[in-house]
Amino acid sequence: MIDEYPILSIAASCAEGKTVMDGISELRVKESDRIKIVSNGLIKAGVKTIEKTESLTIYGSKVVGGCSIDSELDHRIAMSFLILGLISKEPIKVLRPSTIDTSFPNFYKIMIELGANFTKA
Repeated sequence: MIDEYPILSIAASCAEGKTVMDGISELRVKESDRIKIVSNGLIKAGVKTIEKTESLTIYGSKVVGGCSIDSELDHRIAMSFLILGLISKEPIKVLRPSTIDTSFPNFYKIMIELGANFTKA
């Protein structure tokens, strides 16, 4: 399990308390440096995180949002932060989300069927 950490980070940002994900340094050499992007994105959205070389600590809270996140053309980052935008107080804009079609071409269709509201910029 390594590709699931971005979406697990989103879940952790909504959970009560502290979540520590350790031994995840492989995330630094995927399509992007997922630890750095997730940490920076969560901080922009109002969630406290602590990023280390091999770990990410997330302190669950109410997600403020109101920010832009660059997916850096990483499909899992794009999907994860679009999901975070569904529960944040303010919208989250995800830049360059087109890579989602790489792994999940029906993502938008399914999310809209579930009640999500996405706006393309």
